[in-house]
Amino acid sequence: MQFEIQIRNENNFSIISLLNAYEGVCAEIYSFGGFLNRFEIPVQGNPFNIVDGYTGIADAQARCTEGFQSVRLSPFVCRLKKGRYDWNGTAYQIEKKYMGEHAIHGLQYDAAFEVTESVTDEQEARVELSSYYPGTDPGYPFPYHTKIIWCLRKGAELSVTTTVWHENPTPIPFAEGWHPYFTLGGKADEWNLQFSTSRIMEYDADLLPTGRYLQDTRFVNGCSLQGIQLDNGFVWEDAESHRFCTLRNSVISLNILPDNTFPVLQVFIPDNRNSIALENLSGAPDNFNNQLLLIQLQPHTPKSFITRYQVSVL
Repeated sequence: MQFEIQIRNENNFSIISLLNAYEGVCAEIYSFGGFLNRFEIPVQGNPFNIVDGYTGIADAQARCTEGFQSVRLSPFVCRLKKGRYDWNGTAYQIEKKYMGEHAIHGLQYDAAFEVTESVTDEQEARVELSSYYPGTDPGYPFPYHTKIIWCLRKGAELSVTTTVWHENPTPIPFAEGWHPYFTLGGKADEWNLQFSTSRIMEYDADLLPTGRYLQDTRFVNGCSLQGIQLDNGFVWEDAESHRFCTLRNSVISLNILPDNTFPVLQVFIPDNRNSIALENLSGAPDNFNNQLLLIQLQPHTPKSFITRYQVSVL
């Protein structure tokens, strides 16, 4: 069979490898956090991993809050101003993780997931992971369920579908996102970035949105990243717009195709410039306060978020 799944255990978590043996493609998923740690393709006869991830589960546990590489952002994304917000007349204060004075990157980046299904056939290899957040942080006392499906298909295409739902009596504030770091080898200065919007959120000095939108047309037709610093959120114009983000060099092209549940593309280049974070977000940073693209998640109503990653060798 062209596709197979291998699962091994490490530090009481599962490492799941989705394999396309015929094409030499592998996607490695951790049940710690539920995230993608490797996406490997053959380049000039050798396997090449485009994900700047971790050496193993222990490494991820030790370092995931340093750069938040690969992690899932939920139930809020990026920064939440001073970790505070009001919801239905009640004030809440997040406890879990702060960078400076602001809560950062949600509550589920280190969540434990269970492998609930794995399927292979002639078309794909697919794994389903499930987790439950019990409302333990007093700043977000709203339990909810999560199901993540990672699916590897022919042509080095990988999709991730995240579905969330809850049984609270009233709607809850919610945002969803992913924080993968990608590398094409070498430095970011050698790569080209293109995506299909020029609408950028204005941020203040704390990287919180001001509510204003500006224009940045550099990436609409593709732009070299030579000398460019980025930690910015771009917004697709409308729900029907063709959404894509392409990162390429002279050898590899990565195409990211989010559905319309991810209207924000956050782009960040770390100081070492060895990789680039291309983050699909369902809403703006601090949107529990500023309301920008905030989801009010209804009780007993599952909501899914989908992104596809396609890799090709040029």
